[in-house]
Amino acid sequence: MPTLRLLPLGVETPVRTGSSLSDILFPLGVEFPCGGQGTCGGCRVRLLQGELAISPEMRQTLTDEELRAGWRLACCTRVTGDLTLEIEQWTAHVLGDDTHCAFEPRPGCAVAFDVGTTTLAAQLVDLETGAILGVRTALNPQAVLGADIMTRVKAALEQRDGAGRLASLIRGAAGALTADLVRAAGRADLRAVWLCGNTVMHHLFGGVDVEPLSHVPFEPSTLAALRFTPRELGWTLPEQVEVVFLPCIGGFVGSDILAGIAATGIAEREELAALLDLGTNGEIVLGNRHRLLAASTAAGPAFEAGCISMGMRAAEGAITHVYFRDGAFECRVLGGGGPRGICGSGLVSAVARARQTGLIGPGGRFTNGKEWLLADPVRLTQGDIRQLQLAKGAIAAGLRLLLEQWGASLESLHAVYLAGAFGNYVDVTDAWRLGLLEMDPQRVVPAGNAALRGAKLIALNPSARDRWLRDLPSRVVHVSLHTDPRFQDTFVDCLAFPER
Repeated sequence: MPTLRLLPLGVETPVRTGSSLSDILFPLGVEFPCGGQGTCGGCRVRLLQGELAISPEMRQTLTDEELRAGWRLACCTRVTGDLTLEIEQWTAHVLGDDTHCAFEPRPGCAVAFDVGTTTLAAQLVDLETGAILGVRTALNPQAVLGADIMTRVKAALEQRDGAGRLASLIRGAAGALTADLVRAAGRADLRAVWLCGNTVMHHLFGGVDVEPLSHVPFEPSTLAALRFTPRELGWTLPEQVEVVFLPCIGGFVGSDILAGIAATGIAEREELAALLDLGTNGEIVLGNRHRLLAASTAAGPAFEAGCISMGMRAAEGAITHVYFRDGAFECRVLGGGGPRGICGSGLVSAVARARQTGLIGPGGRFTNGKEWLLADPVRLTQGDIRQLQLAKGAIAAGLRLLLEQWGASLESLHAVYLAGAFGNYVDVTDAWRLGLLEMDPQRVVPAGNAALRGAKLIALNPSARDRWLRDLPSRVVHVSLHTDPRFQDTFVDCLAFPER
């Protein structure tokens, strides 16, 4: 019996050969606006793995380019074998960056890339004017071999040609997005492609051995920038185009954090500031122009709702915020319809409301029962609350220890920048109520996609490139929290929810 895997929710289910895809997807919440006539394109799915025949209806509704990219119509499709599909209606918004950056005018254009574990974001910029000429986003196709970085490391080491397949998937996706950007803008003067991402993405893209990242002390095989020609990557671009994956800092602190430091400017100011990237591996940077400390801590996937019983990404049907009004809880749901699950910002919001109303005690236990029916059918379990405690405890403990090593206090922090999608959408006051952020919420600054902005700055400013790519990594001291004997006690101290 074939297996059908649906992204980005990660739903996996056995199906009968010959089953109509619309019959399978409708009970899961996928809508068919034209009633399955194949005329509206509203039920688009993208083929990531497997085979789906192209019907006459698809050729009428979808462009040749869309068909080549793997898009199909669910209403005109039957299952003939194992499939992995991206459901467009479920696809999360990928955080881009429309900030106008400083630039040094020169001919040509370049692509800046944020290679995320879950999503890819790319921008084509005009080197003469600094203007953004195009934006493309996509899910990271490596997700077919695992949703998180450690699962992918395991796949690279244990599956037959796992590393080669992972490299091929990410290189192919990045190359396709780059070619699409250049083609759509009608440009023939691409000069370079600058990519950044976490250490595992850096290694997998470059074909670098990830085995040292699979065990303590989690040391990368290399921290250096990786340089390629288009031919080496299998890209159909002119050979003079330079392709560079930016250097990492250490451990699980990757080039996305290096780019974030460049974007926020914390390495150039006198005031003490911090940069937090709250994902599966929470990265923390603390410093100013005199000194920089960086660390990563295994926060787990709770901020992305990856380990939550009814967790999902911030896509249609996700609860993003929870309110308490007139004695009742109210939920904001993306898309305005009924809820299907809860995303990371919604989890933080829900637990903050539960703490305010006494539904959850300081230790994280429900005061009445073992689960909470938030909005039918979405419920939170005691295990979900525990996962959030573990994640927020790891982040808070990491920042405490970096401050202690610096010889500073929370009150010394001039600003705390929250990078990434979760940091952009989470309510910082709710995060403060739960102890995820322990500083004054007024000092917390959502930084958006700082990684993409930093890569764009590096693309636009060649005279500053050595400062960012060579000098900056050498100035950052990588702190290994897992070897710090104080970490476990500090982590335990940070698990409880504070009284606010």
